[in-house]
Amino acid sequence: MADNMESILVVDDEERIRRLLRMYLEKEGYAVDEAEDGESALQKAIDHDYDLILLDLMLPGIDGLEVCARLRQVKATPVIILTAKGEESNRVQGFEAGTDDYVVKPFSPREVIYRVKAILRRSSATAYLSKGANSSNNIVFPHLLIEHDAHRVTAGGHEIALTPKEYELLHYLAVSPDKVFSREELLKDVWNYEFFGDLRTVDTHVKRLREKLNKVSPDAAAMITTVWGVGYKLEVPK
Repeated sequence: MADNMESILVVDDEERIRRLLRMYLEKEGYAVDEAEDGESALQKAIDHDYDLILLDLMLPGIDGLEVCARLRQVKATPVIILTAKGEESNRVQGFEAGTDDYVVKPFSPREVIYRVKAILRRSSATAYLSKGANSSNNIVFPHLLIEHDAHRVTAGGHEIALTPKEYELLHYLAVSPDKVFSREELLKDVWNYEFFGDLRTVDTHVKRLREKLNKVSPDAAAMITTVWGVGYKLEVPK
């Protein structure tokens, strides 16, 4: 793969789907690798630093949820789940395993490309900062430190491993402390979804973010506040 190309691992047990996604992704200038089962997908994902993984849920051997859960123990590579199961419970399971998004089969290749671009854009450059938000490299609160250049978060003196989307959500809230954002605003500005998206995506990521913060600093976790009927904010302790 060329060093200057963003690389994507496509994991699906159906060759026609891998071929279709490869065609569309390569047309957009991405380098594409493939895997057809869970074991080989997990090994490739660990051995190589892909920019994003498109991961089928139903795979021979270990399934997509298990692949993602195991990967999350060692890496924070963005993951989009491909699934024929569109029910809410399956989507939530995916988010709880650490996925960044999902696409339900049968899917439009254009929608997949849209979501891939949205996640890669947010992973490589926080576009909302260029809109006039606070561009300070470090954001410092009593119980929370965000070092933006390093994409590093420390809470209660302990560094926390966040997925790219969890980091972006936290950073987005932190650059405007005490400001309430609706779920729709967060979905649009953090996920860059204006036409696609499920509001439960936001809720699940907030839940995961709070859980990770709470493990090392309940005070930091408590800063992410739910404003019932509206959305969320990062509340600075008085």
